[in-house]
Amino acid sequence: MPRRWERGGRGAFRMAAEVELNHVQSTSEMAEGEDDEHIFQPMMFLEPQQTSIDMKALLVKKVKKTCSCTPAKVKDLIFSFLPVLQWLPKYKLREYILGDIMSGVIVGILLVPQSIAYSLLAGQEPIYGLYTSFFASIIYFLFGTSRHISVGIFGVLCLMVGQVVDREVQRAGYDIEPSVHSGLQRDMVSYVNITTLAVNQTSQPLLCDRSCYAITVGATVTFIAGVYQVAMGFFQVGFVSVYLSDSLLGGFVTGASFTILTSQAKYLLGLDIPRSNGIGSLITTWINIFKNIHKTNICDLITSFLCLLVLVPTKELNEHFKSRLKAPIPIELVVVVAATLASHFGKLKENYGSSVAGHIPTGFLPPQPPKWDLIPSVAMDAVAIAIIGFAITVSLSEMFAKKHGYTVKANQEMYAIGFCNIIPSFFHCFTTSAALAKTLVKESTGCRTQISGVVTALVILLVLLLIAPLFYSLQKCVLGVITIVNLRGALRKFRDLPKMWHLSKVDTVIWLVTMAASALLSTEIGLLIGVCFSMLCVIVRTQRPEAPLLGWVVETEMYESLSAYKNLKTKPGIVVFRFEAPLYYINKECFKSTLYKRTGVNPAWVKAAKKKAAKRMLKKKMVNSGGSQADVAVQLVTEPLVFHTLVIDCCAIQFLDTAGIHTLKEICKDYGEIGIQVLLAQCNASVRSSLHRGEYFKKEEQNLLFHSVHQAVDFALGAHKQNGCWEGNNCV
Repeated sequence: MPRRWERGGRGAFRMAAEVELNHVQSTSEMAEGEDDEHIFQPMMFLEPQQTSIDMKALLVKKVKKTCSCTPAKVKDLIFSFLPVLQWLPKYKLREYILGDIMSGVIVGILLVPQSIAYSLLAGQEPIYGLYTSFFASIIYFLFGTSRHISVGIFGVLCLMVGQVVDREVQRAGYDIEPSVHSGLQRDMVSYVNITTLAVNQTSQPLLCDRSCYAITVGATVTFIAGVYQVAMGFFQVGFVSVYLSDSLLGGFVTGASFTILTSQAKYLLGLDIPRSNGIGSLITTWINIFKNIHKTNICDLITSFLCLLVLVPTKELNEHFKSRLKAPIPIELVVVVAATLASHFGKLKENYGSSVAGHIPTGFLPPQPPKWDLIPSVAMDAVAIAIIGFAITVSLSEMFAKKHGYTVKANQEMYAIGFCNIIPSFFHCFTTSAALAKTLVKESTGCRTQISGVVTALVILLVLLLIAPLFYSLQKCVLGVITIVNLRGALRKFRDLPKMWHLSKVDTVIWLVTMAASALLSTEIGLLIGVCFSMLCVIVRTQRPEAPLLGWVVETEMYESLSAYKNLKTKPGIVVFRFEAPLYYINKECFKSTLYKRTGVNPAWVKAAKKKAAKRMLKKKMVNSGGSQADVAVQLVTEPLVFHTLVIDCCAIQFLDTAGIHTLKEICKDYGEIGIQVLLAQCNASVRSSLHRGEYFKKEEQNLLFHSVHQAVDFALGAHKQNGCWEGNNCV
C-alpha cells in the first residue's frame, strides 16, 4: 500500500479565496439539464505581494544596531565569546564533580602515551605532543560550547602536519631522518640548554637544529590554520562543512589511516629510512621498506609483536564490555610503563641498537612567535588542515549535543578550535581538533562538563613537570604500535561497505573514491578529489533524476509512481508526469526527452508526421478523386491522440531558472499546438513566483494552477466532458 500522505497537499499553501472543486456529476444529472458551467473551477493564481523597501533606511538601521554599544550588548558579547562564564556559575558541584574528575583522569591517562606516539607522526619530539594536549584542553574549556568532546591530538591532522614539516625541513637543508646517535645527542644538548634558558634568561640562545626547525614549521602551520578557522567563524562560513558529507569524511579518514599505518611501519621494524612525501608516498614508502627489509632490527620487531599481542585483545575487550566496565582498562599506559622499564633495565638501545624516545625535558619552553617568512610556503597546506579540523569538531559537537539534549553554536565552535590552534602555536604546539575515540571514552566514563578537560590538563601537567624524563628509554616501535592499534576504528569501515552499498550506492562510491585518492595520491589531493567527486555526483543526480508517470490510488486523492507501486489506476485520456528535481539549465533537455519518452508523444514528431501525411494524402487525392485539401485536413484532425491532458506534478521541483521557465513555456506551447492541454499541480511558492515573473500564463489562463494532482485531473475530466467528450469516446 502506498504512503498514506500526499506530498504538497491542499494545505501546502494558503490562497486568497477558498477553492471548491466538485467531482464529476453523473450522466443522468447532466441529462437532466443541470447547469454545470462552473463545476470545475481551477484555483486562483496568487500574484506576489509588491512591497517597496527603502534599502538606504534599512542599511542605516542595521549599521546603527550593529555599531551600537550598550552595557547589555557588551555583556552578551563577552558571555557569547567566553561560554564558560555562562555555565560555570551554574555548575552543580555535588551532581557533576565526581563524573568530571573520573572522566578527566581516565582521558588524561590515555592521552599521555597517545600524545607521545602521535608526535612522531607529526614529525616532532615527544614533549611537543604533551604541550599540545595540555593547552588544547585548557583553551577549549574557556571557548567551547560542547560539554563532552575531547579536543587534542588527532591522527589525520598529525599526518598532514608531518608531511608539511618534512617537506620544509628538507627544503631548509636538514636531514629528514637524522642518524640515531648524533641526532639524539644534539637534541639532548639542545633540550638541556633550552630548558635552562627558561630559568636563566642570560644564557646564550642556541642555533636552531632540526628539532627546533621542525616545531617552528609545525607551529606556523598551526597558527595559519587557526587564523583560517577564526575567520570562518567571524564570517559565518560554517556552511563549508556541508560539502564534507559523512561518506566523504569517512573515506578520507580511512585513506589517511593507510598512510599513517605506512609511516609507522618502519618503527615496528626498526628501519632508518627517510619519510616519503608527495603524490604516491604510500607506494614509495613500502618500496623503501622492502628494499631495506634485511636491515630489520630484531629487538624492535619482537617488541612490536609482543605489544600488538597485548594491545589488540585488551582493546577488543574494552570495546566488548564497555557497558559493564566503569572505566576502560588503560592498557596503553601499562604497555608504555612496562616497555620503558624493560628497555631501561635490558639496555636495549646500547645492546641491540633500538631507537628510543630520548630525553624529554620537564617544564615549559618560553613562548616563541611563528616564523612569519614561512607563511607563504605553508598557507595553502593550512587550508585543508583548517577545514578538516573544524568539520570534525563541529560534527562531533553537534552529534553529542543532540544525543544529550542540549545545543551547541557552530560558529563559536569554530572560534574555539581556532583559538586552540592560534594560542598554543606560540608555545611550541601543533594542530588539534576533536577526536572521536577519546570523546567516546570521556562520555562513557561520566563526563558532564568541560571541567573534565581541566582535570585532563592537570594529569598532563603532572607528567610535564615530574614524570616526562622517565620515558627516555621508551622504544619508538612501542609508540608506532600504539598509533597503529588506534587506527582499528577507521580500518573497520570496510566491514560496513555491504550495508552502505545497500543503503546508497552513490555514497559508497564517494567513500571508495575518496579513500583511494587519499591513500594512493596524498591526503590533500584526496580531500579535494572527494569534494569534487561528491559535488559531481550531486550534479549528475539532478541532471538525470527520476521522472515517473503517476497513477491514482483507488478511493483516495493520492497519485504515486506506476513503476513503484501496484494496483494503481489511470484516468482515460490523462497522463500525470512527475519530475523529481529542480528544473534548470543543466537538466532541461533531460526533462523534455524523458517527458516525450514516458508519454510516447513528441509534439515535434507529431506535427512533422501530420505534415508528411498531409502531403502524401493530398497528392493521392489529387490524383485519384480530385479531392480538396480541406477534406484531408478534416481527416487528419479527427485522428485521435493517446491523451488529451498532460498534468505535470511539480511537488519535487524546488526552483526554476530562466531555462526552466522557457522549457515549461515551450512544452505548453508545443503540446497545445497538437491539441493537448498542459496543467501544473503542487507548485511551491518559489516556482509560482518564477512562473509569474516569466509570464508563463496568458491573461485568460492565469488560474490554471492546482493545489493537488487530484484537483487537476478532476478539472481535466470536467472540462473534457463539457466539450462533449466522455470517457471511452477517444475524443481529444
